[in-house]
Amino acid sequence: MPFRLLRFALNRRYPEPRMFAAPERLKDEYDVVIIGGGGHGLAAAHYLANEHGITNVCVLEKGYIGGGGTGRNTAIVRSNYLTPEGVAFYDRSVELFSDLSRALKFNLFYTERGHFTLAHSQSSLRTMRWRAEVNRHLGVDSEVVDPAFIRNACPEIDLECGHQSRIHGALYHPPGAIARHDAVAWAFARGAGRRGVEIHQQTPVTGIQIEDGRVAGVHTTKGFVRTRKVLSAVAGWTTHITKMVGLRTPLVVHPLQACVTEPLKPWLDHIIVSASLHLYVSQSTRGELVMGASLDPAELISHRSTLDFAEGLAGHLLDLFPCLGEVKIMRQWAGLSDITPDFSPIMGRTPIEGFYIDAGWGTWGFKATPVSGWTMAHTIARHEDHELIRPFSLSRFGRYDLVGEKGAASVGH
Repeated sequence: MPFRLLRFALNRRYPEPRMFAAPERLKDEYDVVIIGGGGHGLAAAHYLANEHGITNVCVLEKGYIGGGGTGRNTAIVRSNYLTPEGVAFYDRSVELFSDLSRALKFNLFYTERGHFTLAHSQSSLRTMRWRAEVNRHLGVDSEVVDPAFIRNACPEIDLECGHQSRIHGALYHPPGAIARHDAVAWAFARGAGRRGVEIHQQTPVTGIQIEDGRVAGVHTTKGFVRTRKVLSAVAGWTTHITKMVGLRTPLVVHPLQACVTEPLKPWLDHIIVSASLHLYVSQSTRGELVMGASLDPAELISHRSTLDFAEGLAGHLLDLFPCLGEVKIMRQWAGLSDITPDFSPIMGRTPIEGFYIDAGWGTWGFKATPVSGWTMAHTIARHEDHELIRPFSLSRFGRYDLVGEKGAASVGH
């Protein structure tokens, strides 16, 4: 048993402070109320306090911090997107992620692995070349590689994929990384809490009060609080919050399932993604294979998992890695993916004065955690959209000025 753990067991008093304070009651008024205690909401709270000096902030979470999409994803970080707007946004997130353990003084187990997006046809390979050119033009390390390169990097892979969907090449992104997702939520919560931000768990929001077209306060199960600024950062539950203020969005919500295997001796050094096989897989620092597939087909707000998902995913995984036939799946779960028509987020100000939105994250929300908090804190503090998120405004749908990321985000974790 590690000495540090033994010290906890034998000490009559808790030898270390709590990760963050747990206030008993809400104050009457806050400068900013953030709805959603996941990575995005907590990151926004941290950067509001740390970079803008706004500490009279309240984070409201109906469950426990990181219990939504933050704790239900597969923790992949990358920036090899298709559009200039997407590449610039996610590349800043990779920069923040790479220094986040030091900045937050918390080990996030952030490790660069290299990210392969496999191409199983010549048309798919053309899309990879397109993405690589956009990436290189914007200074992102990304290139198209041939099957020999893939085999050399990952000898266990079957390039013929069971003679059903041969691999023609891949988009290779060396900075692609993984991190421990729940640690990201804890670290941002601790950072925000140490600067005076209040985090209230088990506190559902029941209504948002609007007066003369602007935010006046928030109703919760623990009472009403006055505020002039509210950020909604609740991912798959966004439509519930936007209804409270009479705001329409083009979001649809689908379940997204994932699973992990029993721990194995480390052998998969890279992140492998195949849109054709609807599969992505990496190996965690604990040895588990973390993997998932595409969205469930039906619109549904549900965390249920299904046998159909596990069977389909296992079959496709064995096409790529026949050596895994005897490996056992240990855990399976589902999260919610709020999807926009152009597979890009909705961020920034809204027509309702003082109401800000951070939504539409689909399958790519975790990798945007630090940059979303950083840009939304700027937007709230200065009441102007940060330049990195201006292309993602809600108003783009009225202008038909979409940011088409489907080719790089549909299952591209």
